[in-house]
Amino acid sequence: NMTLRLCCAWIFILLLPGLSDGGKHLVVPMDGSHWLSMWQVVEKLTERGHKVVVLIPEVSWQMKTTQAYMVKIHPVSYTLEELDGSLHEYILTHLKALALQNVLKTLSKVLMYHCKNLFSNRECNTWINRSHFLFDAVLTDPVIPCGKILAEHLSVPSVFFLRGTPCGLDFEATQCPSPPSYVPRIFTDHTDRMNFLQRVKILIFDIPNSLLCEFLFQPYTKLSSEFLQRDVTVPDLLRQASIWLMKLDFVLHYLRPLMPNMIM
Repeated sequence: NMTLRLCCAWIFILLLPGLSDGGKHLVVPMDGSHWLSMWQVVEKLTERGHKVVVLIPEVSWQMKTTQAYMVKIHPVSYTLEELDGSLHEYILTHLKALALQNVLKTLSKVLMYHCKNLFSNRECNTWINRSHFLFDAVLTDPVIPCGKILAEHLSVPSVFFLRGTPCGLDFEATQCPSPPSYVPRIFTDHTDRMNFLQRVKILIFDIPNSLLCEFLFQPYTKLSSEFLQRDVTVPDLLRQASIWLMKLDFVLHYLRPLMPNMIM
């Protein structure tokens, strides 16, 4: 209809070079392979005229300073050896019969230190408080919710860039249908093609997921409540995301429902 055509015309005009100003975005990435895919998005943003500030820890595997965009480095209380050790232990979990709960606890502890150091450092706190009204949006990986906590503090929209979250928090936060007897779960080795007994297994396996989430994210719940000075849970934070950029391809991944603000 005419209204739709006018809307499309206005969007086209706004996207023309020279008629639209790039925004300023804060990027709070996660290290490792998560960053290897996110930095390509960051580079595309800078190529299109957006100003980008990437907030990275001083101890990192992949994230380095660059001339392509501005980098803000914050101190952390762990060493590269400790970071390597947590990853090594996580890899061994998939090669040997190690207790997954203990390994996730170790890895989560190191990632939690990254988040805690960011909010407890005086210099970083000063910079964060001066950043009000400076950024238009926060691009982050919600596997560790530091970026979302910052977005809430700065009162700006958040854009998530991810493949998924532990124990299906992305489904819960977006209220996306995810029946356990049809949508396979991580660590089960099942695809979306299952027989009856495998579907029953997935259903039973999904029961302790809420306990696993509470175990993994309880420290972040406490940290976010202290920093934001109000009671808030991690699912509450994730529900406030404006856009979910999903690193999924239905050619390579099983079919699953998507909500309107989830983009592949």
